[in-house]
Amino acid sequence: MLPVLILGGGKGTRMWPATANVPKPLLPVAGVPFAVRQIRDLAGRGVTDVVYSVGYLGDQIRDVLGAADLGCSVQIVDEGDDLLGTGGATRLAVDQGAVGETFFLLYGDSYLPVDYAAVEQAFAAADADAMMTVFPNEGRWDTSNVVFEAGRVLRYDKHEGDPAGAGMRHIDCGLSVLRAATVREHIAPDGPSDLAAMFHDLSELGSLAGFETDERFYEIGSPEGLADLASYVGAQA
Repeated sequence: MLPVLILGGGKGTRMWPATANVPKPLLPVAGVPFAVRQIRDLAGRGVTDVVYSVGYLGDQIRDVLGAADLGCSVQIVDEGDDLLGTGGATRLAVDQGAVGETFFLLYGDSYLPVDYAAVEQAFAAADADAMMTVFPNEGRWDTSNVVFEAGRVLRYDKHEGDPAGAGMRHIDCGLSVLRAATVREHIAPDGPSDLAAMFHDLSELGSLAGFETDERFYEIGSPEGLADLASYVGAQA
């Protein structure tokens, strides 16, 4: 199984004041820090190696993960105090050799019940520089941002003013597969950047594959999302 890079370095400002002194990945979900729950879920799906990118209040995440029984190996990559954004943090992990030449990328606030082995196999069979998991959202759980057809992300745009009019029925689930070479080509080193720009460019170039899942994703980027995930994990217990 490919390693999973988790991006957990952001400030989580949408969750303030809860994240003023606690990083968002450590917010409790049904009594368990989200990052611990997230990594345990990955281990249960066959993942053996996780690279966790930290930044804001990163020492807290390092301490919690270091003391927890997670079920897999976890390596920390630290952005430091000058946060690099999702793109810059990914480039840092690649430049440090932490993730190898091909890897999963998962956002630090995303929880996705999906078959990771199937995603990996689909990417291996696709002639693409990257793959994004997508869900037929129809605007239900957040703003749809993907035009998806026949295994391809034809357009990805978080800033589209009229998603329905643009044919965006799907949404990015927060899990992708990337090649280190693709990251090096599209993300400059040693500075902040947003992965959304790279994914948009790849979709415009026709080199972004898509994996459609019928399992909705969960996230803790908003109070409503946190409560929704707590209800889901409670029902699974």
